[in-house]
Amino acid sequence: MRIGILGLGRIGVFHAETLRGLDAVDSLVVADPSPDAARAAGELFGAQVVDSPEALYAAGVDGVVVAAATDAHPELLRAAVAAGLPVFCEKPVARTMAEGVEVLKAVEGSGVPVQIGYNRRFDAGFAAARRAVRSGELGTLHTVRSTTLDPAPPPAAYVAASGGIFRDCAVHDFDIIRWVTGREVSEVYAVGGNRGAAHIREAGDADTTGALLTLDDGTLAVVSNSRHNGRGHDVRMEIHGFADSLAVGLDDRLPLRSAEPGVSFPAGTPHDFFMDRFAAAYRAELAAFTEVVAGSRPSPCTVADALEAGWIAEACTLSLAEHRPVRLAEVRTG
Repeated sequence: MRIGILGLGRIGVFHAETLRGLDAVDSLVVADPSPDAARAAGELFGAQVVDSPEALYAAGVDGVVVAAATDAHPELLRAAVAAGLPVFCEKPVARTMAEGVEVLKAVEGSGVPVQIGYNRRFDAGFAAARRAVRSGELGTLHTVRSTTLDPAPPPAAYVAASGGIFRDCAVHDFDIIRWVTGREVSEVYAVGGNRGAAHIREAGDADTTGALLTLDDGTLAVVSNSRHNGRGHDVRMEIHGFADSLAVGLDDRLPLRSAEPGVSFPAGTPHDFFMDRFAAAYRAELAAFTEVVAGSRPSPCTVADALEAGWIAEACTLSLAEHRPVRLAEVRTG
């Protein structure tokens, strides 16, 4: 099949490299507002280069990957759907939830599948955890802990446009908690602080946060996030039930060291970047998209799924600002 890629920054180039290695993909068509970026990607991946999204939609592609800046997501996504082309779009759907709701209204009922990029759903460990929960082998759940700790903060321009740590970083934890447990979040309470980079504080954001989520069956989920984790990129989940407990990310590359005498675990080189930690998951995610394009499976992460994680981020942002618990019903619209 022939896949188009819109946006050739860091993640777009990474996706192009991944797609080029998939058996289902025969050729690529690429476009970017920067002609130099498009030309470089065309040469690197043997892709056809076009000068606009419209030219890409008309270039005989079977599906479209949207890896452009967040502000461009709604327009590009709607245009691809209007052209009848299955779409993979990196999260978020849009910068604001109001825009996201409008995108959902535009694509619902179109018959054109849209897959939003939440790669943890394709990680082997998280998939195994979901199976364990859904099979009942852990018993009734009482506690979930989900962690995303970045090794260093993103640059000031990224932070200023990110929408905040809950919308940009913790949203991955929110999505995977929903996906693994099969439950919805009913209430949140969030706290945050700034112990590091001045540009994060100046942007009105926190560099370290914690959120307590109450799920609709009474299970408690604790989410920890930070832009500062000197030992590496730490993504983990613990799931505790009445019958058993399970952890994701507890491997030899875990960026944590033990204080216990004689304990050598973890012994490997710590993960230092999200593309390193989730390389296999990204490949599985895009392989799944080729199946969506082929019509052999439904979207594994819909626009509606992505908006649910977004509402949790909105509630946490409000909770942090107002220092109080927030029920999801307070922020949900549309």
